[in-house]
Amino acid sequence: MAESMQGLKRTHRCGELSVANVGETVTIMGWVQKNRNKGGLVFTDVRDRSGIIQVVCEEGTTDAAIIEKAASLRAEYVVAVVGKVERRSGAVNDKIATGEIEVIPSELRVLSESQTPPFPIEENSKTKEDIRLKYRYLDLRRPDLQRNLRMKSQVMTLTRQFFSDEGFLEVETPMLGKTTPEGARDYLVPSRIHPGSFYGLPQSPQLYKQLLMCSGVDRYIQIARCFRDEDLRADRQPEFTQIDMELSFVDVDDVIEVNEKYLKKLFKEVLDVDVQLPIQRMTWQEAMNRYGSDKPDLRFGMELKDVSDVVKDCGFAVFTGALENGGSVRGINAKGQGSMPRKKIDKLTAFVKDYGAKGLAYVALQEDGTVKSSFAKFMTDEQMDALVKAMDGEPGDLLLFAADKNKVVWDSLGALRVELAKQLELLDKNEYRFVWITEFPLLEWSEEQNRFVAMHHPFTMPMEEDIQYIESDPGRVRAKAYDIVLNGNEIGGGSVRIFQDDIQEMMFKALGFTKEQAYSQFGFLLDAFKYGVPPHAGLAYGLDRLVMLMAKQDSIRDVIAFPKIKDASCLMTEAPTPASEKQLEELSLAVKAQEETVEE
Repeated sequence: MAESMQGLKRTHRCGELSVANVGETVTIMGWVQKNRNKGGLVFTDVRDRSGIIQVVCEEGTTDAAIIEKAASLRAEYVVAVVGKVERRSGAVNDKIATGEIEVIPSELRVLSESQTPPFPIEENSKTKEDIRLKYRYLDLRRPDLQRNLRMKSQVMTLTRQFFSDEGFLEVETPMLGKTTPEGARDYLVPSRIHPGSFYGLPQSPQLYKQLLMCSGVDRYIQIARCFRDEDLRADRQPEFTQIDMELSFVDVDDVIEVNEKYLKKLFKEVLDVDVQLPIQRMTWQEAMNRYGSDKPDLRFGMELKDVSDVVKDCGFAVFTGALENGGSVRGINAKGQGSMPRKKIDKLTAFVKDYGAKGLAYVALQEDGTVKSSFAKFMTDEQMDALVKAMDGEPGDLLLFAADKNKVVWDSLGALRVELAKQLELLDKNEYRFVWITEFPLLEWSEEQNRFVAMHHPFTMPMEEDIQYIESDPGRVRAKAYDIVLNGNEIGGGSVRIFQDDIQEMMFKALGFTKEQAYSQFGFLLDAFKYGVPPHAGLAYGLDRLVMLMAKQDSIRDVIAFPKIKDASCLMTEAPTPASEKQLEELSLAVKAQEETVEE
């Protein structure tokens, strides 16, 4: 029978009590973590978001009715306890902050009973994620997830404070906007009042924040909800949060400078980690050549080496064929892995095939100086020696090579480098290595659409010295774009925006838009730009990914209170669900029945 808390007022959270409170009478409330009845002696651990405190009922010191009630408690009952804080009579528990003290109750109320939960509420739960997500309200009681939510809250509070102090205004932008088919797929919201018309949920506040610069806001910040209806990878969410900003009368260095100050403050206050400023910068081209990735993890070496010149005259057709097709041959040196079993090398070969590579060529340098290689028979001894030397190969090393178009070689070796680092346990979650990647290509060729597409978005400013190539050699044009990368994750990205009509028109032309198409999609922005637009630039962080790395978690689901799973559904609420006939009628919508495929 549940009791009321009437007449009681909580004085402390469980984890806030310490030796300083010894002798005081306190009132705590929380959940029963566990209950141990030793016959006339009952130990109850009470938990709330701050931690755990032990409540001890003992014959002779505690009222018999309280002992009886304490003995009946089960895991996850909600209780209120009034009692005196005393030093522990038994052994001190140094695993918890309140391990030196206990509460001797003078009153105990059961505020709410609980069924046996479907899994234990404990740190580092071994329970399958789909069960935990179905009962997410129980999962969130676990101390590790509580810590993650606290950290995220702290990051958001500090973010608002920092940017406010730097003269940014927090401005909200609409959720119900115009659907624009650039970028990922929009989530659509049907309009009841305008039958057959739809709002698009924002993939980011990009156009609005640029309009705010036209409006003279000067510095804008928003912790913004964003939506993308795309095929989800393991670590993507259909809805996510950005720390979104835009600044007027600035260039690249201004945006980088204020964000370096922000990261320094954030990591110092939340983690007591000192970020060294200025943060290292690397051009996109250098990042691709050295790491095969535009979000390089700098916590370990194993850099890519271009050996195209060394192998151009060898007899191995895989290498020479790639070079004849305008590609390259590059390799990485897995130090000390020369004795890796063939089976494991085959697994790595299968791994790179997911990135478009046709295979992996290898040279295993044995400790005794002999060479095992998948292609030695096509090389002279001199050619093989030159290749090993170019790769800084020493006895005991394993050299792995990819030969193909540059993009395939970069993608496959870039991913392989990280995969090997994981296998060899070279990744330290306590180390935070930041790097700015700058001078991205403005455009990238899409095989699918058979045209150039914007690497960031169509409003990204080309570097002044490259504007001359926008019509003759679009692939050569670099953008005033920059990403901030942490431990191989892109945590934020942005660019200087185009604010001159003529450059914007050249950009639309390079993307294959007619003037009419550009106006039908972005007319309101292009019209606004006719009325005096300041030079402006911006950046947005993925808040969830940033907090995930700060909290040393492996999945962004662990820092989101109610995440969706891979198919964009919620196991707890079972969303999305079909709408009723009445709702569909109001929206002038009809749902097409899915045709069932009958197997012959």
